[in-house]
Amino acid sequence: MTTASALYRDCARLFMVGFPGPRVDPEFASLMDDGIFGAILFKRNVGTAQETATLCREVKQRAGRPFILSVDQEGGRVARLRGAPFTALPSMRELGQRGTEATAERVGRLLAHELRAVGFDWDFAPVLDVDTNPANPVIGDRSFSRDAEVVARLGVALGRGLEAGGVASCGKHFPGHGDTTTDSHLTLPRLPHDLERLRRVELVPFRAFGQAGLASLMTAHVLFDAIEPGVPATMSHKVLHGVLRQELGFDGVLVSDDLEMKAIADHYSVEEAAVLGTLAGVDLFLVCHRWDVQRKAIEAVVKAVESGRIPRERITEAHRRLSQLEARFAHPPEDRVATLGSAEHRALAQGLASTFAGKDPTEVLT
Repeated sequence: MTTASALYRDCARLFMVGFPGPRVDPEFASLMDDGIFGAILFKRNVGTAQETATLCREVKQRAGRPFILSVDQEGGRVARLRGAPFTALPSMRELGQRGTEATAERVGRLLAHELRAVGFDWDFAPVLDVDTNPANPVIGDRSFSRDAEVVARLGVALGRGLEAGGVASCGKHFPGHGDTTTDSHLTLPRLPHDLERLRRVELVPFRAFGQAGLASLMTAHVLFDAIEPGVPATMSHKVLHGVLRQELGFDGVLVSDDLEMKAIADHYSVEEAAVLGTLAGVDLFLVCHRWDVQRKAIEAVVKAVESGRIPRERITEAHRRLSQLEARFAHPPEDRVATLGSAEHRALAQGLASTFAGKDPTEVLT
């Protein structure tokens, strides 16, 4: 049984962690006991559909409470669940070139069906970055289009499809990673555009996503000189509160990209990044790899609350949003692998196959 204080549990709830392999290890179990919000699974965690479903069920049973499981399942080259019976989806660029809003919504419904079948509650998709820079090393064909309006329409449609299927969507990477020339997994990118350009291009899909009332957005570890020079968006109050909350009116969950990425870790300690991110307006932090780093990040937030650096109201605000997402999308331990290959599943997948073979998507919708 956990011996964590109430404050420790309150702060731990602001974290979603990764763990090493296909089983619940003692370190991950201790974090569950101390109140973390959920876990993100990667290739290192998943196997066959049945193995993945078994792990997801074991994690939720071990937590003994609502516990959100998330994954990056975008389609194209970013998909943790691969091979039959999961559907091999085209890149979002191809969807943008050949699809419609109806097709994008169908992709979301298919993703939700497959994710729910093995136990996931939250998909970190769709990418809302606008593909304006051919030299971008990390976004590219993960984006729907070079046209911000196309990204907005198809991103909202895919998000709606996911959420209609019972899986929370997450638009990423706010306020835009499409026109960078470096990868935030490796270094800290900078976007030099003025605010008017950001409003005309980068912010368009995020504004639409928020206006559609979809569940969540993910921050970018990118410097936006026009808003707050020298401060990554994940830790910028002007970017997250000023632009996202006040200007765009978004009140869903705001989740950070992984705090262990080099864009952050090479410039800040993860502890300081978690504190600054909390102050900036992040509701939930991804810390995806090391147990000792996960513990240090939680402890840093606890100490910052105890000292008064982080107001307790900021923790309460984050809890409100997290509880709303949890109430809608946290599913109990279950195993629905048998629904993969069902008539509903085949209809969704076959309809998309027909669409990308050149047929009018409206002819194949169920």
